[in-house]
Amino acid sequence: MSWLEQVAPTIATALLGPLGGLAVSTLSKVLGVDEKEVQGVIDSGKMSAEQIAQIKLAEIEFQKQTQELGLNFEKLATDDRKSARDMQIATKSWIPGALSIGITFGFFGILIYMMTGNVAPSNELLVMLGSLGTSWTGVIGYYFGSSAGNSRKDEMLYNSVPANVK
Repeated sequence: MSWLEQVAPTIATALLGPLGGLAVSTLSKVLGVDEKEVQGVIDSGKMSAEQIAQIKLAEIEFQKQTQELGLNFEKLATDDRKSARDMQIATKSWIPGALSIGITFGFFGILIYMMTGNVAPSNELLVMLGSLGTSWTGVIGYYFGSSAGNSRKDEMLYNSVPANVK
């Protein structure tokens, strides 16, 4: 999906958040496919130049709609993490911590086990390692925050115009 983040960053962000349905609906209309087929089309990456141009136009329209609605994806994501942390404080639940420890030990345990040559990598083991790696990234984001600010900074630098230095 990294190509979609380059072509339509607002839609790509919405896909992963609470407005995923709106983003899927938008892409479905642009691509001319059923909403259930959108993920397959995105994953395939096989689209015509015209479809990619239509996605870019949909991105511009989507940005206008989100601005009109006063939506801020960064704030929505931050509020989502904050509510999860607040719930943990209020309930004094030990489950998030236990899951975090299990994910951390599982990820690094399998990684070390594979690196030492104790087991031959199989597709199933690699899928498990990838899932645990993704989960571990979520754990780090939950406890220490994410790098969303860095992503925004990178986007701003990419879109900036270099100064004429003599």
